[in-house]
Amino acid sequence: MFVSKMTLNQSGLFGQIDDLQDLTFIERPIRRSLKTAEEIDKLTVDENLNDIERAVYLLSSGQDVQRASVIVNLPTLVRQNPAETFRRVVPKVREVLHVAGVEMQLAAASSFLTILQDDIVLIQTHTHSILQIVLLNLDHRETVVSNAWLETLLAAIDALPKETIRQEILSPLVSKAQLSQSVQARLASCRILGKVAGKFDSSVVKKDLLPLVRSLCQDVEYEVRSCMCRQLESIARGIGLEHTKAVILPELVELARDEGSTVRLAAFDTIINLLEMFDSALSPSPVDDRTRVIFPLVKTFCEKCFKADEAVLASLSFQYGKLCHGLSACFTEEQHLWFLEFYKKLCFLGLQHENGHCESQAYQLELENKYAMVRRNCAYNFPAMMLFADPNHFLSELYRTFSSLCHDPEISVRRTAAEGFHEVVKLLGPNVHYVHKELVTLLQDDSLEVLDALLNHLQETLELATSRGEGAGPENKLVSVPDLVPALVAAEQKAASSLRWRVHERLLHCYACLPRVVPADQIYFRFLQRMFSIITTNNVLPVQREAARTLCVFLRYNRKQEQRQEILTKIMQDLAQGRSYWNRLRYLDLCEIAMEHFSKSYFCKHFLIQALELVSDPVANVRYKLCHMLPRLRSTIRLPTDKHLLQQLEFCVRKLLCREKDKDVVATIRKIVLELDKMEITEPYHKRHERDLLDQKKEKEEALLLEMEMLERQQSETKLVGEKHTDKKRRDSKTSLTGTKGMSGSTSGATLSTSAGKEMRKAKLARSRSLSGHPTTPKMSNSSEKTLKVKESGSCPGSGKSSMLAVNDDTIRPHHYSVASTSSSISPTPSTSSMPVLIRSNTSSSVDHRSNGSKDTQSRKLSVQRKSSSFGMQSGRE
Repeated sequence: MFVSKMTLNQSGLFGQIDDLQDLTFIERPIRRSLKTAEEIDKLTVDENLNDIERAVYLLSSGQDVQRASVIVNLPTLVRQNPAETFRRVVPKVREVLHVAGVEMQLAAASSFLTILQDDIVLIQTHTHSILQIVLLNLDHRETVVSNAWLETLLAAIDALPKETIRQEILSPLVSKAQLSQSVQARLASCRILGKVAGKFDSSVVKKDLLPLVRSLCQDVEYEVRSCMCRQLESIARGIGLEHTKAVILPELVELARDEGSTVRLAAFDTIINLLEMFDSALSPSPVDDRTRVIFPLVKTFCEKCFKADEAVLASLSFQYGKLCHGLSACFTEEQHLWFLEFYKKLCFLGLQHENGHCESQAYQLELENKYAMVRRNCAYNFPAMMLFADPNHFLSELYRTFSSLCHDPEISVRRTAAEGFHEVVKLLGPNVHYVHKELVTLLQDDSLEVLDALLNHLQETLELATSRGEGAGPENKLVSVPDLVPALVAAEQKAASSLRWRVHERLLHCYACLPRVVPADQIYFRFLQRMFSIITTNNVLPVQREAARTLCVFLRYNRKQEQRQEILTKIMQDLAQGRSYWNRLRYLDLCEIAMEHFSKSYFCKHFLIQALELVSDPVANVRYKLCHMLPRLRSTIRLPTDKHLLQQLEFCVRKLLCREKDKDVVATIRKIVLELDKMEITEPYHKRHERDLLDQKKEKEEALLLEMEMLERQQSETKLVGEKHTDKKRRDSKTSLTGTKGMSGSTSGATLSTSAGKEMRKAKLARSRSLSGHPTTPKMSNSSEKTLKVKESGSCPGSGKSSMLAVNDDTIRPHHYSVASTSSSISPTPSTSSMPVLIRSNTSSSVDHRSNGSKDTQSRKLSVQRKSSSFGMQSGRE
């Protein structure tokens, strides 16, 4: 069996060798020279010829490559010798262009445009010959060539004087605009008319150009009518407001009702572009004229496009925001509502249509693409439509539409909605909480394109969405933040798991705003550990550095000393003292970032010593990077306060100079030593002064953050003490109320039996204990009965004494609260009922007191009983 395998393998190998041998028979001989001797002789030119003679010779008898080279270098020849070039070379170029190909024609168009625009020649002298060549080639049979010469002419019109344009361009233009000319010639005439209209006065335009404009607007070809319609904007601006109303507006109205959809679309675009001009042109009553002329026109156009022409809907939807914003001042309530409802229809176009009537699947796919483009344009115009509808009516008019755009099945629509989300947030103002859910939805979108679009203004969006959300009620912000933080975490994880690391980097850069958006505790527990994980495990260096930058921002704005210390400890353990040299390199990167964010004193205190300790790192790459950082580390040391740090840095330099064996590190440290010596000498004073001012600003900010931290801590402690004091007052009032009710019950029920009175007091005592929420014991029950009897006997003589007792109780209670917190918290014996704080502290720790039966406990019991009895005697005296 093994032999058979060997045979098969050998046969396959020999078969491959035979195939390789067969390839040798189909090889063809390679030409050793690209040109023959005869061809080289034809390309050879006499070296004694000057540039003009050589150009004439090549244009006359040279090959196409040589002629094209002369035409490309024609501007250079004109600069060197304009007179001889126009006398001998340009006529030859004109002859060559009659039979030239497309490439040579395009090169000639570019060269003549350069000559006209750069003012190389005197316009009066040689412009005629150049324009004759340009106008002659406008009728070239190749569309690409004719368009190139047309662009040359249009660009040259800006550089030509009026008289030259009138004589050389307008005169032949009249004949080229006739119906007897080709469609291509009439299209060129339309564009030339639109270009030259801005060069002349309104009277000249009205007299010489408007007849041609009317003729071309009524051309038999829809392409010519559409092209002329798009030039009406520039012509209207050239003839002025009055002539626009009298001539241009009727033509636009007629073109807007044209049978061709492209003509109607061109008229619609032109009307939108001229809205500002019509505002002043339709005086003295622009509202009536607009309502009478423009609104029915636009409404008819929109309805016709929505019913029958899906191709025009894309352009209509793109211009819709500009249209509504320009006409909003003259709309009635009914017209305003109609345009708003039509916009809503466009936003939902294609989402609820029937699929059974389509002719084919290809047509259905094309239709869906058109509808998706319409909805994308609607998302683009949404901020303008918010202004049109009034942001105060967003919830009732546009919220459902905006939510649909953010949840659209097409990625392009959601991406466009994400790009304009910050504009929506700005317009909403205090009602920004309306779109919190949509913000979370876009952050959690399945497509990274949507997240990438949202990142363009994510910091601004988050700050506005959270800060302004407070104006609508604190509960809205509290509800949105728990949804926002998981969405941000999910977005980061999605970007990290993809191959688009630039999106991940941008997202981490946006996380720098989180201290102004998210509470510090959520940053500490939800984001900090993730930053460490990215720095230590991610494989993309820019992402790691951006995570280190974000980590420094989190550290700077954290207001809890314990959390800051834990972050610094983790940085030292995971990075500065990490097992991987890659982590130690990232610590040096983090030091560079920390020098930008923190003051010099803070950096020297927390980062510098650990960075200098890396001079003994076993990996040369770490030492090499440390050498490059030494000048920046030296700039953070301030003398004479940081003299010991300077000595340590100099020790590191000496150690590298004496013990370093890696040649790259040695070469680097020698250069760095020279740079360190020149730092104080070569640095300008103003730069050093600016750096010192910036460092002082950072120190003030850090001191302010510490003061804010202390203030917040004091406020929290004060708030906690106030809550405890309020709780004590509430419980004291309930206890006193219970005692008063017991007094009234004991006095009014004197005729009852003794056993019934005891049961009533037991029931009231049980109710007071249930309000305090603490467990009871039989021993405590007996003592409480005694306490209640004491209070009843002291309160019976009159209500004045009982009120006096309450006042004294409030004044003495803080002192007894401190006693309860120090001594009576471990005493099982309760005091009188007029001291509810002691009762709460004793009953709450009754379980612990049972296990402690020492003499110390008994002595504390005795002291508390003495204090309570003394207080009872004092109240009795009162």
